[in-house]
Amino acid sequence: MELFPIQLLILLVLMNRYLLGPFIRRVRGGEFDRTRDDYEPTVAIIIPLYNEGEGIFHTVRSLLGQDYPREKLSIVVVDDCSQDDSYAWACKAAEGRANVSVMRNPHNMGKRKGINRAVRASSAEIIVSVDSDVVADRRAVRELVRRFTSEDVAAVGGRTFVVNRHASWLTRMVEIKFHYSQDWLKDLERSFDRVMCLTGCLTAYRRHVLLELEPILENRNVAGVSIKYGEDRFLTRQIVKAGYRTRYTSAAFCQTAAPRDLPSYYSQQLRWRRSNLIDMFCGMSHAWRLPAPVAIHYTAQFVLLLAYPVVILENLSNGDFMEVLLKHLGLIAVMGVIYRYETRHLPAELRVPAHAFLPIAFLMPVTYALFTPLALLTLDSGSWETRGSTAPARAAPAGRTSPPPPAAGTTTAGM
Repeated sequence: MELFPIQLLILLVLMNRYLLGPFIRRVRGGEFDRTRDDYEPTVAIIIPLYNEGEGIFHTVRSLLGQDYPREKLSIVVVDDCSQDDSYAWACKAAEGRANVSVMRNPHNMGKRKGINRAVRASSAEIIVSVDSDVVADRRAVRELVRRFTSEDVAAVGGRTFVVNRHASWLTRMVEIKFHYSQDWLKDLERSFDRVMCLTGCLTAYRRHVLLELEPILENRNVAGVSIKYGEDRFLTRQIVKAGYRTRYTSAAFCQTAAPRDLPSYYSQQLRWRRSNLIDMFCGMSHAWRLPAPVAIHYTAQFVLLLAYPVVILENLSNGDFMEVLLKHLGLIAVMGVIYRYETRHLPAELRVPAHAFLPIAFLMPVTYALFTPLALLTLDSGSWETRGSTAPARAAPAGRTSPPPPAAGTTTAGM
C-alpha cells in the first residue's frame, strides 16, 4: 500500500482535531459556549441499570443533591433485570424520596429500550440520561439546561472525569486520554453545534425529540440481531440527522471509574470500536448534510479508522513497525507534557504524571490492528457487555466531584 495518502489522511485528522477546532474556539471566545438563565424546565433524570451493585446507590444520592428546584426534578432508575443486588440498592436509594422511582423491565431489553420506556412514562420537558456508575457534580443538571439556547438544540452533553485515576498505570493513562478526548476532539463539531457523539454518562435531551425518534431507536439491529452497544453514539447521530443541533459543555461534569486491568479495558475498546465502525459507516449516507468542515473531518476519521490497521499490519510484515512505534512514542510524549502543563494548577491528587500516557503508544497499535477486524466480524453482538456484577471503586458524592472546568475562552487539551 502506498503510505503517502495515508500520511496525508492522518495529517488532515490531526489538523482538524488540534489546530482548526481549537483555533475556532479561541476566535469565538465566549460565543463558543453560549448559555441562558431564563430557562428552567421540568427535568427527569433517567438511569439505566444493569449489574451495578451498590454503585447505583451512590449515583442516585449524588443526583439528589443537584442545584436545581426539587419540585422540577425527578429521578427514575430503570433496572434491566440485573442478576445481582442492583435492584435492591436502587430501592434503598429511593426510600423516603418522593421524587425518586425505580422501574424494573419485564425482561432484559437493553439500555436504549429501557430508557425509552422511562421516557414514555415521564412528562418532563428535558430528559437527562446518566449512567449507573457515575457520580455527578451538583451543578451538572443546571449547566446542561443552560445550554438549550434555542428550540433546535435537542441535546447537550457533559464531561466525564476518571475517579480512580491513581488505581493503576492503566487508569492513569485513561485519565490523560479523557483529558484529550472530550475537549479538543470536539472543538470542531462544537463550533457548528453538530457534536456527533454525546456520552451516555451525562447528556440532556428534549423529550419530544426522543419520542419523535423512538421508532428508529427501538428497531436498531444488524442482520436482524438487536444491537445494545453504542446507543449514545447512535442516538446522537440520529438527532443530527433529523436536523437538530447537538452541543457539549465541560461546565457540566461527572466522575466514572475507568477499567483497571487490560481485559476490562480491551472489552471496553472492542465495544466502542464496534460502535464507531457501524455508526460512522451508516453516517456516510447523510454526512454531506453536515457543515463542510465537520463532514470532511467525519469522513476522514472513518477512512482512517479502516486504513490504519492495514498500515500497522503492513509495517509489521516489512519490518518497519519499530519506526512507527517510535513515532507514536514521540507524539505521545509531547502530548503527555502538554497535559502536565495544562493541569499544573490542580492539586497533586487530581492529576497524573506526564509519562503515564506513554503506554498508549503500545496499546493503540494493538487495539487498531486486532480490534478493528474483530469488531467488523462481531457487529451483530447483542450483549450489554458490562463489567459484570462487581463495580469498581468510586467516589462518594460530596460537593463538586472534580476540578472545576476552565473559564470561558480557556483551552483544555483533548485527544
